[in-house]
Amino acid sequence: MRSERALVLAALAMGLLAGATAARADGWVGSWGASDVFPVGQDINYQTLRQFVRLSAGGKEARIRFSNATGLYPLVIGSAHVAKPAADGSPGAIDPATDRALTFGGVGGVTVAPGAEVVSDPVAMDLPPLSTLAVSTFVPRWTGPSVIHFDGVATTYISGDGDHTADIVIPSPHTSTSRFFIDEVDVDALGQPATVVTLGDSITDGYRSKVDGNHRWPDRLAERLAARPNSEAIGVVNAGVSGNRILHDHPEELFGPTALARLDRDVLSVPGVRWVVLMEGINDIGHSTSAGLPEQDVTADQIIAGMKQIVARVHEHGAKIYGATLTPYEGTVFHGYYQPEGEVKREAVNAWIRSPGSFDAVIDFDAAVRDPAHPTRIRPDYDVDDHLHPNDAGYRAMGDAVDLNLFQ
Repeated sequence: MRSERALVLAALAMGLLAGATAARADGWVGSWGASDVFPVGQDINYQTLRQFVRLSAGGKEARIRFSNATGLYPLVIGSAHVAKPAADGSPGAIDPATDRALTFGGVGGVTVAPGAEVVSDPVAMDLPPLSTLAVSTFVPRWTGPSVIHFDGVATTYISGDGDHTADIVIPSPHTSTSRFFIDEVDVDALGQPATVVTLGDSITDGYRSKVDGNHRWPDRLAERLAARPNSEAIGVVNAGVSGNRILHDHPEELFGPTALARLDRDVLSVPGVRWVVLMEGINDIGHSTSAGLPEQDVTADQIIAGMKQIVARVHEHGAKIYGATLTPYEGTVFHGYYQPEGEVKREAVNAWIRSPGSFDAVIDFDAAVRDPAHPTRIRPDYDVDDHLHPNDAGYRAMGDAVDLNLFQ
């Protein structure tokens, strides 16, 4: 009897464990992101915004995070909808059969206080990997300067007066290439999903990549992860901010809070985060001389100390962090940005990133894009023409240089 009872108890225990594993198998992951910066965008007042985002991981439900984290005034959302783009590819158009109204705690609108963010209720949608989602938001009251992601490299359609969230096409819109108010899309994915967050500056943000092309290096990484056969869903959330630094804000609030200041909001809060890729530091080197900020001059050791803080906090969160080397920038057209002593700092930081034990692994973007004949310069065929930022081919080469075995 005892042996039979033991077998029954063991079977029950195994069943409970299996049930617990199954309960944890599906879950929310970040599938798209664009970190908000500061309230420097145009005022929005009784207008509708329509923005298109390409997801990374697919799922069976979606929810949208709206941000007023750096706002000065309340953000009132009168209504918000999600839909798939029009099947014929008409710019700015949606497929009305897929249109879904968003709610917030069961209510059709919400007020987001300054400093706050809200997440919509889940909405059921069939969202394959790399599918595109339209997010339409009606703002019935004046916002003051809008909280934006300045370098969105994607078209936002902005209406005249009225709620056009359910319209197939917003009538006579004007456009912007910034992102407004949305900073994350999560999906409820099948299997045992996870998220990688790319924390960086303009090179991660996709500066001067093709508008609406999804040619940033994290986009390419998402494509490669989605193409792996029989793999679990992995979301890629881009937390790059053009001009961003690890250690200092810009006095005129142009480039967002520092990487250290926004780590919790933009990285550690992302659902399912299991890996972080850090590529920051070149602006810490270049901005002090290009922007006339000698009081913000930093040493290589100070940049490394900031990176160590990020590594420690990511590890405390139970995630891995991979260090990406800083890419070449000699000859850049940005006045005063390149200095010979700055190159010494870049090489010292890269040497530390490559040294054993600094990160959980290294992604050598420097090696991927440098000119073999002149290693302190970016390859001419990868240069957008400012000798600092890659072009679309360079971003693709960076995305292709990432070892997918890091994301198992």
